[in-house]
Amino acid sequence: MSLPGAEERHAAEIAYWNGPAGERWVSRQETQDALLAPAGEALLARAAVRSGKCVLDIGCGWGGMSIELARRVSPGGRVLGLDVSAPMLARAHELQPPGLPLEFVRADATVYPFAAGGADLLFSRFGVMFFGEPVRAFANMRTGLRRGGRVVFACWRELAANPWLMLPLEEAYRHVPRLPEAGPEDPGAFSFAAPQRVRGILERAGFVAIDLEPVALSLDLATGRGLESAVATAVSIGPAARALEGQPAPVRSAATAAIRAALARHKAHESVPLDGSIWIVTAVNP
Repeated sequence: MSLPGAEERHAAEIAYWNGPAGERWVSRQETQDALLAPAGEALLARAAVRSGKCVLDIGCGWGGMSIELARRVSPGGRVLGLDVSAPMLARAHELQPPGLPLEFVRADATVYPFAAGGADLLFSRFGVMFFGEPVRAFANMRTGLRRGGRVVFACWRELAANPWLMLPLEEAYRHVPRLPEAGPEDPGAFSFAAPQRVRGILERAGFVAIDLEPVALSLDLATGRGLESAVATAVSIGPAARALEGQPAPVRSAATAAIRAALARHKAHESVPLDGSIWIVTAVNP
């Protein structure tokens, strides 16, 4: 599904999040919210929003963070959640409680006409790493911030610092070809892993007081539901899932068995905790 007016370089990502992959993520919404809760809690703590504030939530997905932000800025504030994925935004509308000052829009933040100077905070949980032209995207988003408005977003550090994703991928690679290696500036989950690149993007987009805080996380792939839940997560989302896409059933079965055996070594009761690592990035619109 295309998105009228979207940046041309985002066509592949838009197609991905509006196709079967987007539907798969939506089907795992509750599990993903539970899995990523530690990251969301850390990000909300740094955002420290309060009533009366206006927030832009970029790459809002199914709106879990947007809903929580809207609760925190009430009364008197408002939240605008943007995403390119129609399936995810459909779920966001289903989850949206009545009466909250919250609007969802399907749009590409690179070109969306933000109300000039209307927001106090630009917020994102893992939603800003997919821009084909990130400087242009952040410059456009900055137009929606007031002077002195803040940026607070989370992005993944390098894959090697995220065993919760790396371990399943390594096991998958015993059975399937390696994914094409992404270039350092190609859009993707780890495109903001290098702090110097993130600083450069934000500086060129006009932001100041840029800071990247490394935050270590423990992420339970099982979300308290046992080993098979962890395996389902590992083969459904992240780079291992992409590596397994389109593979014959016997190959997928063998890779899944290898992933299960590796995760079993980390099982603790009904949980399968593995380390994760993110940057929480903050900046200011001068």
